[in-house]
Amino acid sequence: MDEALSQRLRAQPWAVRAGNELRATGITVGQTEPVGAVSLTPQQLEIARLAAAGLTNKVIGERMFLSPRTVGTHLYQMFPKLGISSRAALGEAIKDLADEE
Repeated sequence: MDEALSQRLRAQPWAVRAGNELRATGITVGQTEPVGAVSLTPQQLEIARLAAAGLTNKVIGERMFLSPRTVGTHLYQMFPKLGISSRAALGEAIKDLADEE
């Protein structure tokens, strides 16, 4: 919470407590999330690899025991993480991660 706003709302004790609780869990306020292929979960990475190979959401879903809609949702969530806007760009976006393995 913004410092000035929490003071105006007299919420400073709650803001301090929330910050302490977050630190106790290992999360720090203002911590940035990883970006790019490293930010993908293992399942998202596998979906990205299969989609980059040209498989449809239906085929990916059958292989991974997911619904095609779930596969589409994962792809939708991945595109901003990878900084892309189409399936065609998936191969290039995850190429660096494949080189590391």
